[in-house]
Amino acid sequence: MLPTTKHSLKKLEMLLRELGYAVRYEKGNFTSGYCLVEQRKIVIVNRFYDTEGRINVLYDILSQYREPTPELSASSAKLLRRVARFVGLSGEEE
Repeated sequence: MLPTTKHSLKKLEMLLRELGYAVRYEKGNFTSGYCLVEQRKIVIVNRFYDTEGRINVLYDILSQYREPTPELSASSAKLLRRVARFVGLSGEEE
């Protein structure tokens, strides 16, 4: 598990971008999540969440990632292996 800091949040955002997701922060009264819009993967996080809440939403989305892992930068691949153990992914970090 990563510390709940803005630096950790930026690392998770970069990982999701490399996995093909667009991360957006929007205001409103809604539960955060992700969706497919015209075959684009978009993560929408409530802007009013604090850093810990934002990180938890990104962990939840990563826990549901089931696609083949694309070519990642070395730092993102290391982060994915680390996060995969925490969120319960198996075999995704190859």
